[in-house]
Amino acid sequence: MSQIVYVDPAKCNLSLTCIRTCPVKAIKIEEKHAEVVASRCIGCGHCVTVCAQDAISYRDEKERVKVLLASGAQVVAMCDPSISGEFVDITDYRKFVAMIRNLGFTYVVETAFGVDLVAFRYRDMLNDFHGKYYIHTVCPPVSAYVEKFQPELVDNLAPFVPPYVAMAKVVRRMYGNDVKVVYITACVAAKDDGRTFKDDGRIDGILTFVELREMFKAYGVTEFNVEFSDFDPPVGRKGGLFPIRRGMLQAVDINQELLSGDIISANGKGDFLQSIAEFKKETGLRQHLDLFYCEGCVMGPGMSPGGKKFLRRSEVIKYVNKRLKGIDLVNWHEQIEMFHDLDLSRKFQAQDRRLPQPPESDIQRVLHELGKSKVEDQLGCGACGYPSCREFAIACCQGLTNYEMCYSYSVNKLHTFISKVNATNDKLKRTKEALKDSEEKARSGEMAALEAAEITTAMLDKINSGVVLVDENLRVMESNRAFVHMLGEDAATINELIPGLKGAELASLVPFYRLFATVLQSGQDLLNRDTPFGDSIFNVSVFTIKKQKVVGGIIRDLTSPDVRREEIINRARAVIRENLETVQQIAFLLGESASKTEKILTSIIEAQKLGSEVEEDDSAV
Repeated sequence: MSQIVYVDPAKCNLSLTCIRTCPVKAIKIEEKHAEVVASRCIGCGHCVTVCAQDAISYRDEKERVKVLLASGAQVVAMCDPSISGEFVDITDYRKFVAMIRNLGFTYVVETAFGVDLVAFRYRDMLNDFHGKYYIHTVCPPVSAYVEKFQPELVDNLAPFVPPYVAMAKVVRRMYGNDVKVVYITACVAAKDDGRTFKDDGRIDGILTFVELREMFKAYGVTEFNVEFSDFDPPVGRKGGLFPIRRGMLQAVDINQELLSGDIISANGKGDFLQSIAEFKKETGLRQHLDLFYCEGCVMGPGMSPGGKKFLRRSEVIKYVNKRLKGIDLVNWHEQIEMFHDLDLSRKFQAQDRRLPQPPESDIQRVLHELGKSKVEDQLGCGACGYPSCREFAIACCQGLTNYEMCYSYSVNKLHTFISKVNATNDKLKRTKEALKDSEEKARSGEMAALEAAEITTAMLDKINSGVVLVDENLRVMESNRAFVHMLGEDAATINELIPGLKGAELASLVPFYRLFATVLQSGQDLLNRDTPFGDSIFNVSVFTIKKQKVVGGIIRDLTSPDVRREEIINRARAVIRENLETVQQIAFLLGESASKTEKILTSIIEAQKLGSEVEEDDSAV
C-alpha cells in the first residue's frame, strides 16, 4: 500500500506548521524539507489543510476510479452523509446525485443507511453493558491512533466496522457481489482504512469530495446539464446526522442525558487527545467515548477548503429533515431487519509506533542547549506543537524534531546573530573610518613628500658639484643641474624632457657607473676617486644612503676654471655652519639621518682639501 500523505520538497518552505499540528509527530525535517513518517501517520489529514504552500497532499485515486468506470463493471458510488454540507453551491441534492451518476456510476447510494445499521449495534452493546467501556470506532483516525500510540487500549475499541464498510456489505447483497464500490468521503484516513477490509466489505476506490469536484470539472459535468436524480435504495433515516457531533447517537436515540447517560462525545484534535489520555489514566472517568478527530466530518480534510462549519452543519440538518418528511418508515424498518444478520464485527491489533524513552542525561543536555535548564523555563509556549519543553526535548532525542522548531531558541539565536552582525557592522564602520583617515594621511604624506622632493631638488640645484642618487638597479632617482651640465648637451636635452634624468640608466650616462655598483654590493663608501671623462677629470665620491638599495654620488670637475680651493672649502663650511638644519631636512627626506648628511658634506670638504694638496704639490714641483 502506497503512502497516504506525502510532501513535495520543491514547495516546502519549512514553515513547520505541519509539524506543529501533527497529533502524533509523524512529520520530521529531512534535509531542507518536511517529510512524513508513513509508519507513524494516522491519516488525519490535518497537515494537508494547514499547509499554506500546498506542499502536502494525500494519495489521489481519481485515475483508479476512472479505470473502474471504464471497465464495464457495475460501479456503486457510496456518498458520505456530509455530502450535503460539501455541495452548498448546488440548489438541490438531486442535482449532485445526478452529476455523480453522469460520471458513469451505475448506482448512487448514501451511507446514511449504513450509519443506521452500525448505530443499532452500538445501542445493543451499550444496553448490554457488563462493566467494560468502549471507544467508538466510526472515525478511522481514532482507531489508528489507539492502535499505534495507545496499544494498551486496543481492547477498548468498539469491535464494529465503520458505517461505510457496513454500507458496502449492504450494496453487495442488494446489487450483487461483483459490483465495484467507490466511497466518496470527507475522510483522508479512509483511503488506508478501507483497504484493510475484504470480501463483501471491500472498498475498490475512495474519492474525497475535492477529488469528486475535480472529476466533475474534467468531465464537464455541472448542475445545468443534468436532470433530477434521487439516491438508489436503501435510504437512511437519521443516520444522515452522522457528520455532526453526537449525530450517530441520535440516529437510534441512544441516551445522551448528562445525568443518566454514560457517553462522552468529543471532536477536534485537542479534545480527542485529551479525552483518550484521561480515559486511560483517570479512574473517575469511566464512560464510553464517542470521538471524531475533526470538528465533525463536515470539516474533514477531504472537504473543499474554506468551508464554513456552521453553514455546513445547517445544510446537513436541513437535508435530513427533508428526507425524514418523505421516508417510508415501514419500508425502512423492513430493510433494517433485512440486513440485521450482516457481520459488522471487526478486530483491532496493536501496532505500537511509540519510540523508546531517551536517557534523562540526553534530555537534560538538550534542555541545556536550548537554554531551558531551569524548570520554570520549561513550561513551553506550544509553538513547536509539544505540550512542554521537556516533551520537545524528548522528541529531539528521538530524532523527530530539531532545535530550530523551538521558537524561543530560534529567537535567541536570531538575536545573537543580529548582535554579531551589528558588531561586525560597527567594526566595518570603524575600519572604514580608519581607512578614510589613512587615506587622508597618505594624501597628506604624498603632498608633503612631493613638496619635500621639490625642496630637495631646488636645494640640490644650488650645489655647484654634481649630485646623483641611484637605486639598486643603477637607475637615476634624482640628480642636480650641475650633474646634468657636466654630462653635456645630450644630457641637457634629456633633462628638459625628464627633469633630473629620473629613471635613466647610469651606465648610459657615465663610464664610472661601476663605482656605484661596487658600493651597492659592498656597502662600503668610495671617496675621491679620479676618473677621466672626455677632456675632463672627475673626482667622484660614492656613499651609501640605504644599504644595497640607494647610493649617492658627488662629482667634481677638477679641470673647471671655476673650482678654487678656498671657495670650495668656504662654501662647504658655510653650508655646514649656516644651513645644517636644511641639510638635515634633505637627509631626512632622502631617508637618512642628519649625521649621514654631515658625513656627506664633510666628505666634500675632505675631497676639496685633498685636491688642494695635490695642486700645491704640483706647484712646488
